[in-house]
Amino acid sequence: MNFPKMIPVRQVFDAPVLDDVPAAVRAETQKGIELTGIEPGASVAIGAGSRGINAYDSICRETVATLLAHGAEPFIFPAMGSHGGATSEGQRAVLAHLGITEKTMGCPIQSEIEPTQVDMTSDGVPVFIDRNALAADHVVLVNRIKTHTDFRGVIESGILKMGSIGLGKRLGASACHKSALHHGFEHTIQTVAAAVRRHCRIDFGIAILENAYEQTAHIEAIVSDNLEERERALLEKVKGLQAKLPFEELDLLIIDNMGKNISGTGMDSNIIGRRMHTGEPEFTTPSVTRIMVCNLTEASEGNAVGIGFADFTTKRLVDRLIPEATWVNCITGLGPQKGRIPVHFDTDERVLEAAFDTIGMIEPDDARVVRINSTLNLDEVLISESMQAAVDGQENLVPLGEPFEIPFDDSGQMLSFEETIKAGKH
Repeated sequence: MNFPKMIPVRQVFDAPVLDDVPAAVRAETQKGIELTGIEPGASVAIGAGSRGINAYDSICRETVATLLAHGAEPFIFPAMGSHGGATSEGQRAVLAHLGITEKTMGCPIQSEIEPTQVDMTSDGVPVFIDRNALAADHVVLVNRIKTHTDFRGVIESGILKMGSIGLGKRLGASACHKSALHHGFEHTIQTVAAAVRRHCRIDFGIAILENAYEQTAHIEAIVSDNLEERERALLEKVKGLQAKLPFEELDLLIIDNMGKNISGTGMDSNIIGRRMHTGEPEFTTPSVTRIMVCNLTEASEGNAVGIGFADFTTKRLVDRLIPEATWVNCITGLGPQKGRIPVHFDTDERVLEAAFDTIGMIEPDDARVVRINSTLNLDEVLISESMQAAVDGQENLVPLGEPFEIPFDDSGQMLSFEETIKAGKH
C-alpha cells in the first residue's frame, strides 16, 4: 500500500507566558500563608498530583521552600485517587517520575493509600480523606486548572477535583465516579469537596494555568473561601488558551505517545473528540474516523487507561501495558471501555495498512491524516499532502518543509515523531 506523503507544520497559538515561575510561586504561596494565617511550627500537607504539568517539580519545590522559610513544617502527599496502581509505593513512584522526591523537595513525602471516611453527602456518597492530610494542621493543594476529559461544567479539573477525588485515594475516587454516573461530575465534585473542607483544613490551592505550548501562563493562590468562584473564572480563562488539532474532520489521527503524564485518560478527549464516558454526551467536533496510537510513556508505569479510545495500536504498546495498573484505573473511573485493547500488529506499517483499509471509499493519497507527538504536544504536527491547500494563507499554520514519504526503519516501524519531523523540515 502507498501511504500519503506528509508535511511538517507549525501551529501558532496565542500564548501568554509567565516569565519567572519560581518567583510567582513564592509570591503566591506567601500570599496564601498570610491570608490563611499559617503559623510557624504548623504541619502543612501539600497535595501533589500525577499529571504532566510543566515545571511541576519546581512549582512544588518553591511551595515547600516558602513554607519552610516561614517556619512551617511541610510534607508532600500524593493526591491522585487510584493512580499508581492504587498502592502507596506506586503513588510514591509516580511522584518520583515527576521529579518529586524527598531529596529534590527538601521535605518528607508521606504516601498512604488507605484513607479515612469522614462523612456522607446528602446523596449518600461516602467521603474519604488521605490520613496524613487529615492529621495535618493545614492543607495546600497544587494543581493545574483545565478542561476535564469526561464532562463539561463550570467546575472541571483543578483544585476542587483534587480536593474531592484526589484526596480520597482509590475508595474516594471510586465513590465519586459512581455518584457522577447518577448525579453528574460537577455536582459530585462540589458536594464532596464541600464535605472534605468541613473536616480538613484546606487553606489554599496553588492554581496553575498553561498555554497551548505547555508553558506556565499563570500562577495564583486561591484561598478556600474563594475557591469555587476563582476556579470558575480561571477555567474560562484557560479555555481560551488551549491547543487543538489543525483540522476538525480527519480520516486518520496518528498519535505517537499516550500516557498518564499526558492526560488522565492517556489521550486528551478534548483533542481527539472522543469522550466514551457513560452518561456524558459525545463531542460533535473534532470528528476523527480512525485513531492509531503507537506507544505508552515510561512515566505511565504501565497504566494504559485510554487505550480504548484508539481503533488501532501496536504490539509494543500492548506489551508495555500492565493489566492491573490499567484496569484498576478504568474500574475506579467507571470507564472499563477505556481499557479495551484495540486491533494491533507487530509493525507500524501493518497497523497503518489496516487503518487505511477501514476509512471507507478514500484512497490513502486523498486521506485527511494528521500525526502528532501526543495530545499534549500540538505546536508541531504532520499533515497529509491532500490537506496542503487548506494550510495556504492561514497565519496560524506555517509549513516547515515539503511533502515527504513516511520514514520506516528496516523492521517496518515508523521513525519517532521527533526524528520524522526533523527529517521533513527545510
